[in-house]
Formats: sequence, C-alpha cells, structure tokens
Amino acid sequence: MTSTPSVLTQFLSAQDVAAIVNKLGAPVALSRMADYIQADYLRWEDFDKCARVASHSTEGVIELMPIADAKTYAFKYVNGHPKNHRVGLPTVMAFGVLADVDTGIPELLSELTLTTALRTAAMSAVAARALARPGSKRMALIGNGAQSEFQALAFHHLLGIEEICVYDTDPEATAKLIRNLSHTALRMTACTSIAQAVRGADIVTTVTADKTNATILTPDLIEPGMHINGVGGDCPGKTELHPGVLLGASVFVEYEPQTRIEGDLQHLPADFAVTELWQVLNGQVAGRADAQQVTVFDSVGFALEDYSALRFMRDTALALGIGQAISLIPELANPKDLFGLIRPAPVAASFTQPAATATMA
Repeated sequence: MTSTPSVLTQFLSAQDVAAIVNKLGAPVALSRMADYIQADYLRWEDFDKCARVASHSTEGVIELMPIADAKTYAFKYVNGHPKNHRVGLPTVMAFGVLADVDTGIPELLSELTLTTALRTAAMSAVAARALARPGSKRMALIGNGAQSEFQALAFHHLLGIEEICVYDTDPEATAKLIRNLSHTALRMTACTSIAQAVRGADIVTTVTADKTNATILTPDLIEPGMHINGVGGDCPGKTELHPGVLLGASVFVEYEPQTRIEGDLQHLPADFAVTELWQVLNGQVAGRADAQQVTVFDSVGFALEDYSALRFMRDTALALGIGQAISLIPELANPKDLFGLIRPAPVAASFTQPAATATMA
C-alpha cells in the first residue's frame, strides 16, 4: 500500500536563520554555502533556467526568480528599493520556497533576506577564487551598506584577504562597517575617495544601492591584474561600471540572458563577448590567463544561487533541529473533497413532542 506523502512544510523564520548562522559562525556558514553553490554550478546543465520575472517601478523592483532540476523546484521573491532605509525598512527583502517536483508539495518556506546577503557574498567568493590573482591580499570595498560586512567576511575567510580599503558617500555607513568588523583580524582603512580606496587593490568590490546609472569605476582607476567584483548593478537602469572598464577586461557572468538585461553589460552591444562562470568552474574555459589580466565578474544574482542557499539552510536546520513544521497545504482525508474543510458541521435533528390534543367529552 502506497503511503501518503506528508504535506507539512519546514518553515525557517528570520530568527531561525540568524540562529543557524550564530550556531555555525559566519565564516563556516559562508564557506559551506559557497560549497553548495559551487556544487550546483557544476551541475549547470541539469537545471531548467530562465531570467527572473521583474516588476519595475520608479522607486524599485519586485522580482520572482525560479529554477528547477528533475527533483526540486525553487523560487525566490525579492525586492530592491534603495530608498527603503529612509523609512526604516531593508532595501532588500526576500523569501523562498523549495518544492518537490513529483508532487508539487512545498517542502521548505524560508526567509531569504539574511540568507541572500550570505549567498551573494559566498557567490562573489566562488567567482573570485576562479578569477582573481592567487595570493590576493588587498581589497577595495565601495559601498558600505547592508551587504558590505558579508562581502568583507567572505573575502577574508574564503580568499585570505587581509586588508580592506572602504569608501561610501555616507560616512556613517563606513563607521558602521568598521565597527561591525572590529572583532576580526582584517585591517580596515576608511578612505575619502574611490580613487584612494582602489589604489593598489588586488580586488575591487562595488556594492552600491542607488537605482541609477552610476559610474563608480572608470577606466583610469583600473590597474593591471585587478579583479572587479561588480555586485550593485543588478537591474535595468542600475549600473556601476563605466563601459570602458568592461571593454578593457575579460567579463564573466552568471546567466548571460539575464545579465545582458540587468548587469553593467546592459550598456554594451549584444555581441560583446562574455563567459558564463559555470564554464570556468567545470574546466571548459580558462578563467584568469595571467597576472596582468583584468577580470570582471558582472554579478546580478541568479536563481541557482538561491536554490543552493535554500538547500544549505534546509539541510543545516534539520541537522541542528532549528525551525518548525507548518500546515501550509491542507491535509485531506479525501483529496477530492476540499470543501470538506469548510463544510458546516451537521446539526443534530431535534424532535419536538406534538402538543396533546384536547378530547371533547
């Protein structure tokens, strides 16, 4: 007799995910998530992929990011509203689902705001391990907002970066970043300009938030051998790199059809040559050719990374006993009787004794 699959869904709240990271420690969490991402990128051709579905407004964007292999379907709901901090809200908020392909049952519902910050940094590190000069020690970090600490920790623990020169147009953001990382062995230098921050850097990470065609890096700032980790340009009309920076570099992307629409690549002709990162990771294509080559990872964030992040959080939560099972889908005794959930309870029939009829004498 075939057993009925459970319809309970594992749920991870923001507090649950924070507990997982605190239990493991951020360095271990970033390292393990990077391992999950790399493993899934090596299975690139197993996935049914598409560019994310976006709804744009003047203030931001709301997106759905789906992906699936033969066993598991995943999606992420995520927004990007750069001005949200002015009203006390995160600029990025997200949640995601893992579902069983055979039945459609949602197996996991999880927060993805904190998780996305971790996976974005882990993805940057995965790319940099393949593209940056070996032995890189110094990084410039332009943009010191919500993603900056995660980037700094990922490059410190996964690549061995020892010194970070930081810059933001908001000095309070820079002070926050330095304060939050004061417990680490990183040497942090607050800079007064982008030019000062990038001078002599092995790696330059740009992670700015404004929804505008900004020019954070220009060709005159680029030095031979730099690796540029461009994270903040991630939707139409939101870029960070001067086109000349891309023209003078070898450019690597996650999923080309999406990056041409959303990345810094949007400013270049459709025939400008780029390489998808999965081809480098599986050895099909060389990454860095020599120590003088300038490489750019034009990162916009791709659904496969969220798939990996959700898998990591699911597996880790189960191992640590964190999270709870919720009844997101109704459990039915008869799958054809959905109405049974709301059918009124039967009312017991009442019997009223008929009034006695008077007998005429």
